[in-house]
Amino acid sequence: MSVGFLAADWPAPVSIRAGTTLRAGGVSAPPFDSLNLGDRTGDDAAAVAANRDRLRAELALPGAPAWLYQVHGTRVVDADAAVVGEADASVGAATSTVCAVLTADCLPVLFCDREGTCWGAAHAGWRGLAAGVLEATVAALPAAPERLLAWLGPAIGTHNFEVGAEVRAVFCDHWADDAVAFTPAAAPGKYLADIYALARARLRRAGVVSVHGGGLCTIDDPERFYSYRRSPRTGRMASLVWSVG
Repeated sequence: MSVGFLAADWPAPVSIRAGTTLRAGGVSAPPFDSLNLGDRTGDDAAAVAANRDRLRAELALPGAPAWLYQVHGTRVVDADAAVVGEADASVGAATSTVCAVLTADCLPVLFCDREGTCWGAAHAGWRGLAAGVLEATVAALPAAPERLLAWLGPAIGTHNFEVGAEVRAVFCDHWADDAVAFTPAAAPGKYLADIYALARARLRRAGVVSVHGGGLCTIDDPERFYSYRRSPRTGRMASLVWSVG
């Protein structure tokens, strides 16, 4: 079986490849079935390694993805370097560089410039989003923000993303217009958050005007997507971006 892959629907240059893996096409056993690419999930290490090898071969990646040790922060690393380490985003410009992030409800955001000379990937859970991981990624890319494209990959949908008033305050105390991304939930003091709207607002303020994707829900689609909120013992999808030269 071929690995499942959702190609990014954005007007990127023909040299850029990007998208998010789906659950199908790997070797991991339940509950990680089957293309789990996360090596910190409790899955068998040999199965994860086999899945990563299969991913690289079937997508004809020019190099091994620059896997990050994600911590819900804002550090951005140069994926062209040999060692990337602890970070939540990476950027690259070498044809052998594949930027990648792992998610299972958090928002993956992929970037490239209009000429296809640089690209990047960011892991944006609400903590990293509020702290500025997208702005940090935009700043790290060697292209003017208005020359960048962004694609929002699969994440938790608004109707499933219930948060407390303290989370709303983290955003709205700094940017009052972020209030439109929160609607009151049934439970007192709870809100439904639109992570896609919050990301678009952050990118707009950073000068990125071409933003695509969004609208999917990882919780609602168990056949295609992993979801930590649906099942804490689960796998991870990879969102990747690279150049074919």
